[in-house]
Amino acid sequence: MRPACTYTDFFVICTGRNPRQTVAIYDEVHQQLKHDARLLPSSVDGQREATWIVADYLDVVLHVFTRDAREYYRLEDLWGDVPSIELEAATA
Repeated sequence: MRPACTYTDFFVICTGRNPRQTVAIYDEVHQQLKHDARLLPSSVDGQREATWIVADYLDVVLHVFTRDAREYYRLEDLWGDVPSIELEAATA
């Protein structure tokens, strides 16, 4: 994100199929970062509605959207001049 954004180095943007899955995605990322890196977010918002959960880990801001919310807010278009990397979803 730098130099286009001054408050973080990276956005991680992912999509769940429904609000329940967005919560599950956030919970898993949170647990792994807490356990493996002893890292907690400085703030988290959106867990109640679970259509857009945003967690600020300072150097990384995690965005977990439902499909409709991701299409509506279109962060990729807003930050289109910033290089991006697309990854395939992990499977169990």
